[in-house]
Amino acid sequence: MSFFAASKSPLLNPRISSFSSSASLQSYFFFCSTPIIEKSNLFNAQIADSKLSEPISSAPQKGKFSRNPEKIEDIICRMMANRAWTTRLQNSIRNLVPKFDCELVYNVLHSSKNSEHALQFFRWTERSGLVRHDRDSHLKIIQILGRASKLNHARCILLDMPKNGVAWDEEMWVEMIESYGKSGIVQESVKLFQKMKELGVERTIKSYNMLFKVIMRKGRTMMGKRYFNKMLAEGIEPTVHTYNLMIWGFFLSTKVDTAVRFFEDMKSRGLSPDVVTYNTMINGFHRVKKMEEVEKFFVEMKGRNLEPTVITYTTLIKGYVSVGKVDDALKLFEEMKGYGIKPNAITYSTLLPGLCDAEMMSDAQTALKEMVEKHIEPKENSIFMRLIIEQCKAGDVNAAADVLKAMVRLSIPTEAGHYGVLIENFCKAGLYDQAVNLLDKLIEKEIVLRPQDSFKMEPTAYNAIIDYLCNNGQAEKAETLMRQLLKIGIQDSVAFNNLIAGHAKEGAPDSAYELLKIMVRRKIPTEAHAYKSLIMCYLNKGEPADAKIALDSMIENGHSPDSSLYRSLMDSLYEDGRIQTASRVMKTMLEKGVKEHMDLMSKIVEALLMRGHVEEAIGRIELLMQSGLSPDFDSLSSVLCEKGKSNAALKLLDFGLERDCDIDFSSYDKVLDALLAAGRTLNAYSILCKILEKGGIADKNRSKQLIKNLNEEGNTRQADILSRMILSKDKPIDSKHGKKKATVAA
Repeated sequence: MSFFAASKSPLLNPRISSFSSSASLQSYFFFCSTPIIEKSNLFNAQIADSKLSEPISSAPQKGKFSRNPEKIEDIICRMMANRAWTTRLQNSIRNLVPKFDCELVYNVLHSSKNSEHALQFFRWTERSGLVRHDRDSHLKIIQILGRASKLNHARCILLDMPKNGVAWDEEMWVEMIESYGKSGIVQESVKLFQKMKELGVERTIKSYNMLFKVIMRKGRTMMGKRYFNKMLAEGIEPTVHTYNLMIWGFFLSTKVDTAVRFFEDMKSRGLSPDVVTYNTMINGFHRVKKMEEVEKFFVEMKGRNLEPTVITYTTLIKGYVSVGKVDDALKLFEEMKGYGIKPNAITYSTLLPGLCDAEMMSDAQTALKEMVEKHIEPKENSIFMRLIIEQCKAGDVNAAADVLKAMVRLSIPTEAGHYGVLIENFCKAGLYDQAVNLLDKLIEKEIVLRPQDSFKMEPTAYNAIIDYLCNNGQAEKAETLMRQLLKIGIQDSVAFNNLIAGHAKEGAPDSAYELLKIMVRRKIPTEAHAYKSLIMCYLNKGEPADAKIALDSMIENGHSPDSSLYRSLMDSLYEDGRIQTASRVMKTMLEKGVKEHMDLMSKIVEALLMRGHVEEAIGRIELLMQSGLSPDFDSLSSVLCEKGKSNAALKLLDFGLERDCDIDFSSYDKVLDALLAAGRTLNAYSILCKILEKGGIADKNRSKQLIKNLNEEGNTRQADILSRMILSKDKPIDSKHGKKKATVAA
């Protein structure tokens, strides 16, 4: 390999005189992720002939700072962390290390951040014959693998030690017993303990204590007593620590009477209970809520001139809080401070919930200030939410805000739920400026988007502030909050509908409509008031076509527009010249059973006829009649004739005749006159025939003129038919003001 400058492996050539060229130094750096020495001093590096184990040093140049050499074990650990475990990496390490020894191996194991790397290095150096591991190296790897729950590997290494010429000692077995116990594999811990005797490994009180710790933690109290008796039978005397472990285990399993018997047995053996013993007894009786016994042991402890610790007082405080004696807990809290015992995080975390339960919020606020001044972080951050809620319940929102400030000072991450409670209660108190200030921080830091948060912002909080913002010209800020909530899956109908109404109120219908489309797409329930606000906003901005689209969406989503909304939209469309669109709104309104605004509907029908949309107009008239409404045919035909719309007038009267509508004959006369004036003789002939067939009468002179015109145009057959129809009438044809009465077709 071109990067190796040395002619022999460091393993075969134990003395390296120097790096004779720059190439050799380059090869040295090739296998390291960072330089061992300053690059500026690279070519000055030398290794002394007689000191193989000394680190490579560099001769600092004048006026330049020289960094301390990096430890070789750190370099190896970094190489293993950054590269896969391959033969190439192994060769790199060999090239780096002049000589392997147990001390280096131990240091690498100790410095390794990864248990797998440590195991690979341990196995490789052993199998490659680079070093014979000693007792300390074996113990170190067993500890590392035990902490990483790589128990099979650790066990194999332990059992193979005699093969490698390393004798067992008790400490190694104790490590394995503890590791299996921490992993919950109690039976293996017991087997290892038994195997110690089989293999001739001495078992002292240290082994028994570890066994008791493992089995009592898992509630194996009967097994614990059996091995305790076995220990006594072997002539091993228990220590105070032994009894502390046994008593602790019995209390864990609520074997209170047994724990007391062991406590008495301890004293009978001449062993004086220590602080840990009394703390265990106090904690045990606290667990079963026997505060009289707790107080008794506390007094006895003081009587033996054993100074209570912070654990003692904290346990007592916890006991009093658990039985609702918060005043007594507070007195103990003050007493311990009076004795110079500093409360810790557990003490405060124990006391504060009790003060909240007892509604002693002033004392809770004082305790919180002490925590901040001493920079003590509680073990459970949930206490802050509890404090905020309780201060708000007590009506002191400023004190609740101080809790949030305390969290910031203690560098405890604030969550959306904390802000939510404060925002909601500031809104309830009418302190909207403070609520908006908190919201600004919430939005700016994107606290809502933190997935790891335990406390989310409740609907009562964000709906309160969104409603305020939307009613006070800040809908855009409200939407920013809502979109952050949307990213974490919150699709609140109330918030969306209020936002739509807020944008509409501020004259931003497009923003409102975008939100509406999101709601429809995600099937979020909409409300009629939001649609109405959007439609009216479009109308106020002179955009009736967009208002019509919003109305259609409103109806599609199951809402019924009120009568006034229909009129406003139709009126706006009519004024904007969108007659056919207004006609479609009119059709929808009638189909929904809304029958008001006949005046406006008549104007729409008239405009349709005037614009030549006759079929559509007649369709709307028929819909009106089906709804029990009767349009003014006389007025419509009169207007059409005046405006020269004879064809529309003809179709209108034709429809009226077919439906037996109540139409004044003067309207027919006007239509006939208009048709004759327009030279539409056959159309005039057709309508007159229908009038006569329905029993109507016609002006004699107009009829004669029509017959004359038909003959002149060569329509003699039609002229003859009309003449016979007129002659067959019994009644004279000089009346012009009669009415043909007929029922309106349903």
